[in-house]
Amino acid sequence: MGIRGLMSFVEDHSNEFFTDLKLRDTKIVIDGYALFHRLCFNSNLELRYGGDYDSFADVAQKFFESLFACNICPYVVLDGGCDISDKKLKTLKDRAREKIQMAHSLSVGGGGYVCPLLIREVFIQVLIKLQVCFVQCFSEADRDIMTLANHWNCPVLSSDSDFCIFDLKTGFCPLNSFQWRNVNTIKGTQDCYIPAKCFSLDALCHHFSNMNKALLPLFAVLCGNDHINLPIIETFLSKVHLPLGATNSKGRRHHRVLGLLNWLSHFADPIEALDNVLKYLPKKDRENVKEILCCSMEEYQQSQVKLQDFFQHGTYACPAALNLDLPEWVLVALAKGQLSPFISDALVLRRTILHTQVENMQQPNAHRVSLPIRQIIYGLLLNASPHLENMSWKALPSQPLAFSEVERINKNIKTSIVNAVALPKDHADLSKLTEIRKSCGRLVLGCCMKSSRE
Repeated sequence: MGIRGLMSFVEDHSNEFFTDLKLRDTKIVIDGYALFHRLCFNSNLELRYGGDYDSFADVAQKFFESLFACNICPYVVLDGGCDISDKKLKTLKDRAREKIQMAHSLSVGGGGYVCPLLIREVFIQVLIKLQVCFVQCFSEADRDIMTLANHWNCPVLSSDSDFCIFDLKTGFCPLNSFQWRNVNTIKGTQDCYIPAKCFSLDALCHHFSNMNKALLPLFAVLCGNDHINLPIIETFLSKVHLPLGATNSKGRRHHRVLGLLNWLSHFADPIEALDNVLKYLPKKDRENVKEILCCSMEEYQQSQVKLQDFFQHGTYACPAALNLDLPEWVLVALAKGQLSPFISDALVLRRTILHTQVENMQQPNAHRVSLPIRQIIYGLLLNASPHLENMSWKALPSQPLAFSEVERINKNIKTSIVNAVALPKDHADLSKLTEIRKSCGRLVLGCCMKSSRE
């Protein structure tokens, strides 16, 4: 996740870019996706046999109990579905391929890190049990996390290097140095704290000739992040002389990070720096590249979503979601984590990515068993909004009832076209689905059960 090479670079300069914290008596905004992956992969859980869910739930509960003991009030923010622009599709497919290779390795007794399929749902169950406040965003959560943390003047807990770029008022605490298993007591008191480290954006900028922090989003997109993959950027990097500023092995390992930060530090602002980037590109490409870079840089600006309204009043207003005119109950259920991101991806993009699990890679993937049930779900999601009906589905053929699924075929991925089951109109009005009579609900459920047996 995040910017290639940046996290290892700042960790190699821990004494310069991080300060020690004794974290207590504060709110903290937690990147839920990063946390449940960290807890899953760093707790000696069994990952080979479908999910060591009891042990995971126990670890997750102990994590939050450590926070409570230090009077730290957590607010967990989970990623939702893919962005409507689909700008991360290539990254998501690349990660899906990597997960298949790791799942194969695990299946034959090797190493690897693949979350069991229901780990997210178990994590949410723990949050509900412990009454930890959480929200599931409509799409990616990073900007919403940053905006909420700045509103409350509290730190962010994550492992995503994007938070080294966001201008956070109270800083960013990486999960790998957050010692929640090592709760300490302040000498002479009964007050507890968790030892942590906090990244300082000001310290990073000071290290690079007091560079303007507004240049960092341009650094992120030039260095390479999840949102942008422009081969022509390699043209710029091959032509510009990047001042490395270090000659040791660590410097060579972080050549691009060091070089770009040193180079950008010579410019007063992003406009001047961007103009200098474009000078190295063919004239015919400059306007298009400028538009893409500027659009990607906006991903590091404040979000319009005010998560504090959700946590304080239960209202979730996301402009991107509201513009789609989806039923209110769907938006509320997504925000509360009652519907998975699978639903929003199917609704908005008419495409889903079926997560890989550890299984025999020579056999059809286990998701094939539930295909008839997903076809019923897709049928229920049809005609959800006039805005969605009028959209042009780039990845789909012309069939009006078609959805696409990215699934594992042997040890690779393939996009399969799946036809939704057409349901009677009086049973398939998504806006009134929560209001239908029990008899109609039983009929739809019966269709699911019948389809799954066929």
